[in-house]
Amino acid sequence: MRLPTLAFALAALFALPAAAQTYKSPEALLQALYSYDTSETSANAPSLYSPFFSDQLNARYQEDADNTQAGDGGTIDFDPVISGQDGQATNVEVGEAIVIDDTAEVEVTFKNFEPVTLYYTLVREHGGWKVDDIANQQGEYPWSLSALFDGAR
Repeated sequence: MRLPTLAFALAALFALPAAAQTYKSPEALLQALYSYDTSETSANAPSLYSPFFSDQLNARYQEDADNTQAGDGGTIDFDPVISGQDGQATNVEVGEAIVIDDTAEVEVTFKNFEPVTLYYTLVREHGGWKVDDIANQQGEYPWSLSALFDGAR
């Protein structure tokens, strides 16, 4: 009788969405983020990357969506994970995390038409690591998600 129970438990485990996954290290989270197929995200999610974002960051995306007129773009009108509207991240290098208590800072470099360096702020919540902010300090228009959302208020 244990075999059907075990088979059911294993089937349920493999059917869990990415949102149910926890990442025990900041580096594991970011490697998974850059390997993620965004078509797996629920249509009701506030962001394509909601399974990887902190509760706070998902709430900011949801608040922005709730306050955006139908047919208009939201405050974040680009893909922050690739720092652009088009392309893809290639040659991704995840730096070593600097961890202080339940927060971490990690530098990620990759190529998307040109070299890009992003700075991630992560938080530990729900038993694993989640993205709490992303920043690009290079180029003519440096940005961070938190600053963009703050400026939209």
